[in-house]
Amino acid sequence: MMQSSQTTSIKKKESILTYFLLGLLIVSSFLIGSLYTKVQILEKSLSGKDNSQKVAGIQVAANEGNQPVPSVSPTISFENSDIKLAKDDHINGNKNARIILFEYSDMECPFCKKFHPTAQQIVDTYKGQVSWVYRHFPLSLHANAQKEAEASECANDLGGNTAFWKYVNTLTNRTSSGGTGFALADLAPLAKEIGLKEAKFKTCLDSGKYSQRVKDDIEEGSRLGISGTPGNILLDTKTGKSKVMQGAYPFENFKQVIDEIINVY
Repeated sequence: MMQSSQTTSIKKKESILTYFLLGLLIVSSFLIGSLYTKVQILEKSLSGKDNSQKVAGIQVAANEGNQPVPSVSPTISFENSDIKLAKDDHINGNKNARIILFEYSDMECPFCKKFHPTAQQIVDTYKGQVSWVYRHFPLSLHANAQKEAEASECANDLGGNTAFWKYVNTLTNRTSSGGTGFALADLAPLAKEIGLKEAKFKTCLDSGKYSQRVKDDIEEGSRLGISGTPGNILLDTKTGKSKVMQGAYPFENFKQVIDEIINVY
């Protein structure tokens, strides 16, 4: 009789344990399913952000990751702007062109590297109607960008506007971008390569002579609403109106806006 009672007790305990384990399995399955769903939603959210950045082709500073990203096809709406051509601006093309493309750029920005030939294509295509002004906007997340910008100013100091553009074009073409794509140790040798006196260039660069000049460009760009690179502003000098186009848009997008300015205004 005692053995039968013990057997019954054991079976009850086994039954309770079975139900407990079954309940635990159900709860665990629910929690795992819920966690998986959240992970999927998070991955899609992050994927969407990454894709929008890639499509827009714009690099923002690390602390500006939530900046709005422009659409792929910009809606043409022009605004009055107080952006002006400065005496120390670096101009590629006709100084008296009706339309000026102001580019706020970072020589370590991969999207700026991608956009560089597009800007040149615009100048070449519109033959005297559009000029390109290069202004500095080195991002803090790119370790070498500030010094590279200063180096281009030293090139301008020693060789004028022609040397500036030759220096910028060469460095932009060679850097692998990303922050340290062009070694700081190679800045002076590059100056020598394009025909400048290396010793004088190095003295200029080491002195930090143009550090504030670069920072002034950054401050002006920020005032005008630039938050990433390449930050582009098309100015119609005839009407004083402008169009901000932040990002490495393809030539066709710029052509749409430029043609609108030329043919309508």
